[in-house]
Amino acid sequence: MKLIAGLGNPGVRYSYSRHNIGFLVLDALARMEDIGINSGKFDSRIGRGVISRIPVILAKPQTFMNLSGVAVGKLAGYFGIDTEDIIIVHDDMDFLIGDVRIKTGGGAGGHKGLLSIIDHLDGSGFARVRVGTGRPVAGEMAEGYVLGRFSGNEMRVLPRTIEKACDAVIDVISSGVQAAMNKFNVRITQNLEEV
Repeated sequence: MKLIAGLGNPGVRYSYSRHNIGFLVLDALARMEDIGINSGKFDSRIGRGVISRIPVILAKPQTFMNLSGVAVGKLAGYFGIDTEDIIIVHDDMDFLIGDVRIKTGGGAGGHKGLLSIIDHLDGSGFARVRVGTGRPVAGEMAEGYVLGRFSGNEMRVLPRTIEKACDAVIDVISSGVQAAMNKFNVRITQNLEEV
């Protein structure tokens, strides 16, 4: 069984904030795979189903971002899910809007939701689907930026970004983290010899 948790903050106020990209991806994945996220348990909204013939739990922690580990830890403990079978979908300022990358292990990189999860799981061996949000302009605080809503231009790119992130989650489930990383973490560069 796999646990896929999309990070965000509960409430309408945060619905289309950059920090809530994990919730947006989970909602889209649930629609795509016909899994209802309609049960409230373990400080989360959860749904159970099957993706690529593997049983999954989709979870949207309701603890607010900085305490995401409380919910993820409860779910992993109750269902007996190993850290290696957990996929966390979250926003990442290190990548531009539209970029999706996959990672396993490592630190939190300043992301308080990830830090909480690492603390509650006693390790960082889970997979991460990192969805780019870009960085704030000079002088703008990071907290205000991630809690702000996507701009008009960003909203135009958002549907394809969410679709790409859903594909990344499905690839991690069906093919494994390494194969998915090889597919999604490729940088596209222009071959100068062809110019």
